[in-house]
Amino acid sequence: MPTHEERLALARLSLDGLSIGDAFGDRFFIHADMAQTLIRSRAFPKEPWAFTDDTNMALSIYENLHLHQDIEQDSLSKSFAEHYAADRGYGPAMHRLLSRIGEGESWRDVAPNLFDGQGSYGNGGAMRVAPVGAYFFDNLETVVEQARKSAEITHAHEEGIAGAIAVAVAAAVVLDLRHNEGDTTTFFDRVLAHVPESEVKSRIKRARDIRSKVVDHVIGMIGNGYKITAQDTVPYALWCVAQHMDNFDDALWLTASGLGDVDTNCAIVGGIVSLYVGEAGIAHYWHEKRESLPEWAFTS
Repeated sequence: MPTHEERLALARLSLDGLSIGDAFGDRFFIHADMAQTLIRSRAFPKEPWAFTDDTNMALSIYENLHLHQDIEQDSLSKSFAEHYAADRGYGPAMHRLLSRIGEGESWRDVAPNLFDGQGSYGNGGAMRVAPVGAYFFDNLETVVEQARKSAEITHAHEEGIAGAIAVAVAAAVVLDLRHNEGDTTTFFDRVLAHVPESEVKSRIKRARDIRSKVVDHVIGMIGNGYKITAQDTVPYALWCVAQHMDNFDDALWLTASGLGDVDTNCAIVGGIVSLYVGEAGIAHYWHEKRESLPEWAFTS
């Protein structure tokens, strides 16, 4: 049974990959032709790379695991609100939700009432959750439960929750594949076994069955996060993971080539692939280009 410290080390590895992917991807919100020229030549964007809300909220998740060895929802919601920074790229709904939580309202009242009472099915629950899968990797039922708890604070719609579950389970699965030298072709099926019935699950099945390796073809079938929904984002991110699970650089460049919600796509992929390649598989230049992570998540 892994110790708390060993679990935290895995969560930190995932957080590093996530934050690098997030900051890297965010640099491609430029004219599409210019972005694709940079990506085709693998020309790194100008640095330093600032991270976005994806990382900011993942830092709160890491802090929560550090303090509670569990997703403690009230504590996590307070951390989300306390560390909310308007200039980090939060979506309009999250601006409103986190401001209201910061003013003393309960997430239990605010989150389910977003979008006329259906809750959010955006990709925000999925973008930050890979460290949860890393921490609880050895019990997939617990991964599902903890991912759900982490998502529903802000994303009460079942699609948003399904996206978070899929990413957290994917993180746990790749760790098992790495440790046990498993057959990587089983990746999709092992993830799908734990994702609730949803459009997210249907599109992940479609991603599994795609035979084309042409990114534009893939995007036409499953999306690329352009709509900023869980169902439009998570399947593409998992497809990218499956193509280059064993190579951090290749995985991020492939993911970025699809553009769309490129920071979140790369955050999800970075948070998962980092767990397969390990610390040694993330070249030093990635860390050097991303802005330093704040100390508050690690010293609470």
